[in-house]
Amino acid sequence: MEFSTYNYSISFYVQTTLIVLATLTLKLSVSLWGHSGQGKPPMFGDFEAQRHWMEITVNLPAEDWYKDTKDNDLQYWGLDYPPLTAYHMMINGKIARYINPDFVKLGSKGMEDPPVKIFMRMTVLAMDLLLFLPTAIAFFMYSQSKKIKEKDILIQITMLVGYPGLILIDNGHFQYNNVSLSLFILATLAFTKKADILGSLLFCLALNYKQMELYHALPFFAYLFGALIQQKISQGITKFISLSSVVALTFLALWLPFISSADSILSVIHRLFPVKRGLYEDKVANVWCAASIIIKFKEIFSQSDMAIICLVTTTICLLPSFLHLIQNPTIQHLHYALINAALVFFLFSFHVHEKTILLAVIPAILVLKSDPLIVVWFMLISVFSMLPLLIKDGLLLPTVATVGLFWIISTHYVKPTKNVSSQMKLAFELSLLAASCISLASIIIPPPAQYPDLFSLMIAIFSCLHFSLFALFFHLKQFDIDIYDFNDSRKLSKAKTDEVSYSLRHRNTANDVRNRQRNQRH
Repeated sequence: MEFSTYNYSISFYVQTTLIVLATLTLKLSVSLWGHSGQGKPPMFGDFEAQRHWMEITVNLPAEDWYKDTKDNDLQYWGLDYPPLTAYHMMINGKIARYINPDFVKLGSKGMEDPPVKIFMRMTVLAMDLLLFLPTAIAFFMYSQSKKIKEKDILIQITMLVGYPGLILIDNGHFQYNNVSLSLFILATLAFTKKADILGSLLFCLALNYKQMELYHALPFFAYLFGALIQQKISQGITKFISLSSVVALTFLALWLPFISSADSILSVIHRLFPVKRGLYEDKVANVWCAASIIIKFKEIFSQSDMAIICLVTTTICLLPSFLHLIQNPTIQHLHYALINAALVFFLFSFHVHEKTILLAVIPAILVLKSDPLIVVWFMLISVFSMLPLLIKDGLLLPTVATVGLFWIISTHYVKPTKNVSSQMKLAFELSLLAASCISLASIIIPPPAQYPDLFSLMIAIFSCLHFSLFALFFHLKQFDIDIYDFNDSRKLSKAKTDEVSYSLRHRNTANDVRNRQRNQRH
């Protein structure tokens, strides 16, 4: 990858540093609030799950991490993420044991003392500082045309690192999505710079950190396969061998402690893909949950049958984007295919969490410059879709604060409604007004006793409708189809007229100069 030809001013680096400091301050402020499962025994929540994984990985041999043993009760937050997450938790666990062995004492449960909280929060901030923030900066600095303005790059960086959804989930609710998403963004950057082998390596790391990165696997495969079949046979075979070797060696290195036997491998796979967990988690904004008010899927179908239905439906909906990308393996099409695949998985796949919408929003932010209105709209609705979870975690005030700050920044700098048609602007404003009203109602109005999940279901259905329309929009963008003019034709016409007038004036002036010079010669 070639980076040396990019030159930025000192002012740009100063402003980037200020963005990093402001983001860390914001993340630190959110981390002072509640977390998943706080004070809620016996299972607590994701905070305890991550701490428990540190405890397990630092005290038990690797071959027991995914197995049910007397020291590893899989019913109590058994490890259900791939090996790279386990290694990360082991490193954190070793640091925790050095600071205070009680943090990761075998058999401990529900530790929520202030020192434990501080340590856990700092591990997330450390990955923000060491990985996520540098990744966000690098992507927008090096993935675009050298002609792009520094101001535009700074805006894009701010929108990614300041996205409330990721801040509230990682630094509030408590997870390490910043790691897998950073590896995914770096992989996308590598493919953008034609470094396919490095991109494959980075994506394998992302996939081995969180299995949900499978959402992005098909687009990357389609892009690479499409590029391969367009090359000469000898070049294609060589490239295929290189890519396959990188993928195989990466998986082999990461899975080495777990491939001693078939049972050992299966124990990991069963933990990563738990079919018995159910169709969806809580009231998630996908098709199955939204449609459940009419069709009671859980009563009509068994879990195994529903898993097959989800698999078939998801596959069918993935095919158009997948096949198109094979035929048109360009970076622009890849970017949209990544959004489309993640949205299809979120809307139709089996056992979806509210938080997995992040896997669709992050690649959408990467195309912010091309589609500012839809991307900002998508980002806001994605946070709205997670509102019941955030309220449950005691994160209502941080949600209002971060979304308010995001709104100020986006309207002042991105200006998503600039140059859009009055109809689109009205739809955008009415959508956000409706979301605000539903949010307010869910906070101040107790739900009816017979319908305790009324507002959660309203949020899920409202968000699902939006996500479905966003999926349609991004599919049309991938297919280069324009069925509706989002722009204000009057403003564009005036701009076009001004451009033509300027060109004519410039041409007439040049003609006048040539005529005068000709007359002087005569």
